[in-house]
Amino acid sequence: MKKFLALTLVFCLTVVAPLTAQEAEEALGPGLGGIVIDASTAGDPATFNPLIGGDTASSAVYSWLYPSIIGVSPFTGLEEPNLAGAMASGWEYDESGTVLTVHLREDISWNDGTPITSADYLWAVEATRSGEIDSPRAGIFETMADGTPAGGNIVSIEAPDDFTVVVTFREADCISFSDVNDVTPVPAHVFSELFGDNYAAMMDEPRRIPTVSFGAFKDVEFAAGERISLLADQSYPDTILGFVSPSESVTLQVADENVATERFIGGEFSILGVPATRQEEFRTDEKLLEFPRYEFTGNGFTFFGMNHANPDNPQPGFDEDGNLLPQEPHPVLGDVLVRQAISHAVDMEALIEGIRDGNGVKVATHTIPTSWVYNPELQYEYSPELALEKLTQAGWVDHDDNPDTARICQDCLFAREVDADYNGSELALDLHVPAGSEIGEQMGLFFQAEMNKVGFNAVFEAIDWGSAFLPELTGQTFDMNMLGWSLGLPVDPDISAFYYPEVDVPGSGFNFVSYYNAELIELNDQARVVPGCDTEARTKLYGRVQEILFHDMPYFFMYVSEAMTAVLPGTKNWNPTPYSRTYSIDAWVSPAVTMP
Repeated sequence: MKKFLALTLVFCLTVVAPLTAQEAEEALGPGLGGIVIDASTAGDPATFNPLIGGDTASSAVYSWLYPSIIGVSPFTGLEEPNLAGAMASGWEYDESGTVLTVHLREDISWNDGTPITSADYLWAVEATRSGEIDSPRAGIFETMADGTPAGGNIVSIEAPDDFTVVVTFREADCISFSDVNDVTPVPAHVFSELFGDNYAAMMDEPRRIPTVSFGAFKDVEFAAGERISLLADQSYPDTILGFVSPSESVTLQVADENVATERFIGGEFSILGVPATRQEEFRTDEKLLEFPRYEFTGNGFTFFGMNHANPDNPQPGFDEDGNLLPQEPHPVLGDVLVRQAISHAVDMEALIEGIRDGNGVKVATHTIPTSWVYNPELQYEYSPELALEKLTQAGWVDHDDNPDTARICQDCLFAREVDADYNGSELALDLHVPAGSEIGEQMGLFFQAEMNKVGFNAVFEAIDWGSAFLPELTGQTFDMNMLGWSLGLPVDPDISAFYYPEVDVPGSGFNFVSYYNAELIELNDQARVVPGCDTEARTKLYGRVQEILFHDMPYFFMYVSEAMTAVLPGTKNWNPTPYSRTYSIDAWVSPAVTMP
């Protein structure tokens, strides 16, 4: 299952037919379709290398430059053969269900003319598995190259010839097919010349500009804090029209979503993810009704990650010998009673209605209303009174009968288990969101106010994504940080990418909250190997997984977005689908835009 912060994938009941060359509106010719310009509040990309990247800004660049080994249809959300931008022409399993043979297309090449082969995928696999690079994708393997347990189901990946890849799994299961796609193929002839088998050298040059690529766009031009541009690549063979219509794709950094919206309305941007607070304008304002728009329910959720471990002493989930490593608890959030108190302290319905103008659906676990295992009965109860009871029970007491001051520790968990001198400490937490999102900052302030009403000293700050937010998040040195997951395609409720100790790795792992529950892992593992992948049996197991997450609260699960995308009037060949708003971008004719 894909599990990157980067992708914004959606679920929608609308069935959209593929745009064909015959159905496309008039296009003027290669590179004559204008410049496609969009806005970003995500900050600068950390890297242009898909083997070490994982943030939104980075993926938005390198996703245009490299193929996937197995394509995911923008129309069905399912893996399918012979898709644009992907290598696989077909695949099959052996009788045991543990050996997957993937057949590769023989008609595609990198834009320097070198054929794309199994060697390109294998080089990326070996680099990811080496343990020498910071890659959250290493968790798909059973072991790392040196034998260190990694916890995944893939035992080996081999290439018997240039156009065949053979993947061996530890056991037949219901989800590991998608793990094959977690590693992005790279041009082996270029990367091997640059790095050889010194994979760690990639970490020294994360923003090395790719010189060879495969996609509708190429030749990254990067100006920190300002813009990223890519030129049309007319050698790309998988276009809709037989050529790339736009001349260039440009992403401009903007301060916040409202700035992006106003500049879009003024004609400066080609496409806009409309902020929740502005969606009603696009539905009702006569001047904005001419903007084509597409509405959908997001296939992901927004949350506050709550660090379970001491941020002053980040530890991996396993020690060097592969043994489970006990985590020193977070002074405040290490106690489940405190996390539950926060769930009762924050009025999520008021947040959705007041800050997101009702454009969201409250959730309480990782499963969302469009999921086949969703349990609508699991919901956080807004009750400040219950929040106060939980805090008192956890040893955080009102010491001065003053509601305006923070509670203090009186035999709280951290004082009992780690440091008795912690008694008397304030119930203090830092709340961080990435800078640049007005809605994000409003939500952070809302959480701060709600928590402080019940005795916290919560301090909110919006901080830069690349230089501050992401390093402290992956480094596990935070208290509560807000971000969102997209759930990947095909949609599956498996949670191994988020909450297993194998991915509790300071600096790179996605279990940055250091959450561990043995029963949850056992149930999730059972759901992966249900004979015949029986839906009823898997639903029962995942139902219990949801109950555990609801109780333990690795995150404060907040909401699923009701989202909207709009383009400039006069845009041709925009064909948004349930799983992509930009799949047809190589055919777009974008109205003339004046570059700032």
